[in-house]
Amino acid sequence: MPLPRRTRLALAVGATLVVAVPLLAAAVLASVDWNRARPWLNDRISAAIDRPFEIRGQVALAWRQQGRILPLPHLVARDVHIGNPRAMRAPAEMVSVSQFAFAVELLPLLRQRIEIPELRFDNPNLLLQRDADGRNNWTFHRDDQPSTWTLDVQRVVLTKGTVRYIDAVTHVDASARVDTINDARYGVAWQLRGKWNNQDVSGSGKAGAVLSLRQQTTPFPLAASLDVGGTHIAFEGTLTKPAALAALDMRLKLSGPSMARLYGLTGVLLPETPPFVTEGHLTGNLGANASHWVYDQFTGKVGQSDIAGKLDFKTGQPRPLLSGTIRSKLLQVSDLGPLIGADSNASKAARGADERQPGNKVLPVETFRTERWTAIDADVNFKAARITRDKDLPIQNLETQIHMKDGVLSLKPMDFDIAGGRFASTVMLDGSGKVNPHAIRAELKADARHLQLKQLVPLDSMQATVGEVNADVSLAATGNSVASLLGSSNGELKGVVNQGSVSKLLLETMGLNIGSVVLTRLAGDKQVKLNCMVTDFAVSNGVMKSRLFVVDTSEAKIDINGTVNLGNEKLDLTLKPDAKSVRVISLRAPIYVRGTFKDPDVSVDKSAVALRAGGALALAVVAPVAAIVPLVSTGPGATPGCQTLMARVGKLAPGH
Repeated sequence: MPLPRRTRLALAVGATLVVAVPLLAAAVLASVDWNRARPWLNDRISAAIDRPFEIRGQVALAWRQQGRILPLPHLVARDVHIGNPRAMRAPAEMVSVSQFAFAVELLPLLRQRIEIPELRFDNPNLLLQRDADGRNNWTFHRDDQPSTWTLDVQRVVLTKGTVRYIDAVTHVDASARVDTINDARYGVAWQLRGKWNNQDVSGSGKAGAVLSLRQQTTPFPLAASLDVGGTHIAFEGTLTKPAALAALDMRLKLSGPSMARLYGLTGVLLPETPPFVTEGHLTGNLGANASHWVYDQFTGKVGQSDIAGKLDFKTGQPRPLLSGTIRSKLLQVSDLGPLIGADSNASKAARGADERQPGNKVLPVETFRTERWTAIDADVNFKAARITRDKDLPIQNLETQIHMKDGVLSLKPMDFDIAGGRFASTVMLDGSGKVNPHAIRAELKADARHLQLKQLVPLDSMQATVGEVNADVSLAATGNSVASLLGSSNGELKGVVNQGSVSKLLLETMGLNIGSVVLTRLAGDKQVKLNCMVTDFAVSNGVMKSRLFVVDTSEAKIDINGTVNLGNEKLDLTLKPDAKSVRVISLRAPIYVRGTFKDPDVSVDKSAVALRAGGALALAVVAPVAAIVPLVSTGPGATPGCQTLMARVGKLAPGH
């Protein structure tokens, strides 16, 4: 049904006005000298962004239809300056730019809303800054009262210029020179110099030319290769929420002299390690009150050991939390040295350790850095399928739960298979400073069951095969290094070796049975039945004192008495060997083991040797055949069996 003529006329007039009025307004606005409007523009934009805004150069206005009913006014301004929020102290204004261009949607202006589809900065000098309290200059809002105007920027385009980033939270002060490039994926390239946590940082990278500030848009591409204090960082990925500097998704590769160096970059507390390299998938979300990072499907090497797994890091109160799982197929014993400062001085220098191991010390003196222990909580599961050393060490299936809470580190449990048996332990290191602000309180409880000593300590040169080992250790100490902990330790060590055999040459050498040693050297070694070896040491203030130390075989019994001082690393042991059967040319003198761990000294009681030798010489004058009588040992007779010796130690027994 056709519309009435009057209705058609009204619609035509309305349509004409809809088209003509904006065109007429556009013509009028285009003829206006916008340089005279700069004060008005400066005031309106300053109010909207709650910071100083000033156009000091020329201003021009053009209209862009771009398929729209209403054209977009496109403003081009020269020599534009944007200040920082009034509450922030900054070394310079936020932005100065030689030419600043943007378009504005018209209808939202009626609602006091400035909608800008695109901001373009030519030759900008940009400062991004965050204070220690978390306030930044890139978030446009008012803390005291909301502005009547709001600003909505959809995307930003940068050309050649400089960008400086200052962050009091992460201690960053770095500047990047930016230049445009002709690349299908990236629009700008940059060169970086500066400081990150007081470490030199340098590198280069690429980024997209258009930074979209809308939440659900095309991800902003990023790629970089950086060196921070000797640690190399390479990544390639995207930033999906640039307005919040959040939601990173990238492939990350890290390498450096020690994982402990990453603390200065990330705030994540990791142990001292040999040189490492690792690569994986990193995702991150920087929330307003907390951040969440996941390093997933990573693989790498630490020294000669392989690692793989997943780590999850969350910031928050009272401390950040690191959790996850780490797996190793092959773990090299030497790669564990830096964890306790037991690596070489060359290795310490390479990873930046301040302390060097003294030449006369064996126990590591490098101090624990407990001031960092209260900076993070952790709950990480670690498993290693096999552990080796230069000569194969039969350790398999190591598993431990690394737990840190309020500065207290615990490994509960720390278990592994070794030499055909099982080693089970719990370790606690209290570095919270509540007990002693300058030291760690440590506790160790461990037991070893059914270890085969031939696998544990292979003595190929003496063709020795020895029996089963069972042992218990219980120690408590306070100190700030491995050396000081052991030097102040209290507790006990107990062990039993039974059901085996031992090299006869070893026993004969220890007993100074010279004739048998010579014959053994000429005719070959053989095995002697080992009835039992029992050790029982009490530890008091770092001094291990033998309560019982006996080696009992089918042919000899050796009693060992004395002390091992863990504080000054000195030995003071006396070995008293006695043969169970007749020995020819046996001196049967006590043996002294003294000196230090680094330079032990083994000697014989010279007076006992001289007395026997003197008697032999005197008899030789009377009757040469009788000269061997003082050197003949008839033996003390039967010695207690292994069960009797173990009863003296306590609870340890075969199969216990």
